[in-house]
Amino acid sequence: MNNKNFILCVSLTALLFISTNSYACLTDEIESNNNESSANTDVCSNTIISGKLSRNDIDWFEFQVSQAGTIDISLDHHRRDDFDWALYQTSGSAVAQGESSYYPETGSYQASESGTYYLKLTRYKGSGWYDLNISFPEGNTPPSGEDCGYGDRPSKPSSLEAYTSGSSNDSCATLIQDDGAVLLMGGGSDVDSAFSNRVASHIGNGSDIVVIRTSGTDAYNDYLLGLTNADSVETLIIDSRSKANDPYVDWAIRSAEFVWVAGGDQSDYLNQWQGTSVQSALQHVFNKGGVVGGTSAGMALMANSIYDPDGVSGAVSSEVVTDFCHDTLQFSNRFTSIPMLDNSLTDTHFQERDRMGRATVSLGHHSNNFFSIAASEATSIFITSDGNGVVDGSGEVYILRETAQTQRQTLSCGQPVNYLNVLRTKLVPGNSYNVTTHNHNGNELNISINGNNSNFYNPTNPY
Repeated sequence: MNNKNFILCVSLTALLFISTNSYACLTDEIESNNNESSANTDVCSNTIISGKLSRNDIDWFEFQVSQAGTIDISLDHHRRDDFDWALYQTSGSAVAQGESSYYPETGSYQASESGTYYLKLTRYKGSGWYDLNISFPEGNTPPSGEDCGYGDRPSKPSSLEAYTSGSSNDSCATLIQDDGAVLLMGGGSDVDSAFSNRVASHIGNGSDIVVIRTSGTDAYNDYLLGLTNADSVETLIIDSRSKANDPYVDWAIRSAEFVWVAGGDQSDYLNQWQGTSVQSALQHVFNKGGVVGGTSAGMALMANSIYDPDGVSGAVSSEVVTDFCHDTLQFSNRFTSIPMLDNSLTDTHFQERDRMGRATVSLGHHSNNFFSIAASEATSIFITSDGNGVVDGSGEVYILRETAQTQRQTLSCGQPVNYLNVLRTKLVPGNSYNVTTHNHNGNELNISINGNNSNFYNPTNPY
């Protein structure tokens, strides 16, 4: 993703964000907070704290958890830096850590009781700004109706478009922690059976569903309500970073059992949502055992490496095969951490728009342990936590990956692509594929790309 204006947007978000608590919330780190005894206090849930890490600097924060529940942490920083965090209780070693190279550095911890917690920030490399957002159970106000652990629904800002079908109260559905699933759909017509047979059986009757998008209508509401026997379906039009950090949006997503990202523009989604409460709340739904997913641009957002044509034209197969480093090929870091989709790429509208060349060249831009999940229109694959995926709809899902036979003959900038024997597995409705073991009952074919030829596929029809 092109990160133009990213730092500015996040900083403005931090300045404009207004806490719903009655006391002053910490919004800027205060030095010196280099040890636990001098930790910054007055930390409010879902309030961004802006700070800076320099050489030999450590920043500590203290906050109070009012009841058992989930603590979600998001530490955003410049892409050149690598900052880490560790979560502690009042004694003992760290109970959770964020030590990857991703930005933002996110993670969760399931607190079993109320108490005092400490967060330590350190630098692995680099120095500079960060924005810290900690979400945790806060306050003692019981929610209206049934208590599902998320408190009262916050007030909706007048600028936010939100449409609800069904109940406005939170339904306390039973999920299995760390048993989350993902639904990937290729665009075009939606796949009814994927919602009614896959999602509904995973989240159960009477659950809450949220649809998120940056533009569009509430057309999904009645459709999904009928297919899943849900308690409610709410569509949120989240078209700015300030809305993406609003407590109402965070509560609505976090308390849902299924979050569906509608089709649109994945670059716009990343620009408006990455590093915000939308990102951490979506992660929370998956971590607690719910379902996340999307169609078209929404499917793109689920990948480990996201195809992100921010500011450029969409990549076309016949163009990218002529230059391995074609300027329409851009990729961004993952938005949601879905273990089954580690090392994954995605593509959509696949056969209809002849994206086999695009997907294959994209695969060549990544290490040989990556694989691509590409779905044609009106087709989906539902993948559970054990890696098992099942295909529904009327088209095909294709899996592309390298094997011992694959040859990266010419994958050089400014040169036509010459990429031999990439394994293509074709899956039709009813077929299954395990994305962890790569066991399947689909149809295999080795395909090659040679950008020196006018017909660059071998065989001529790789589909």
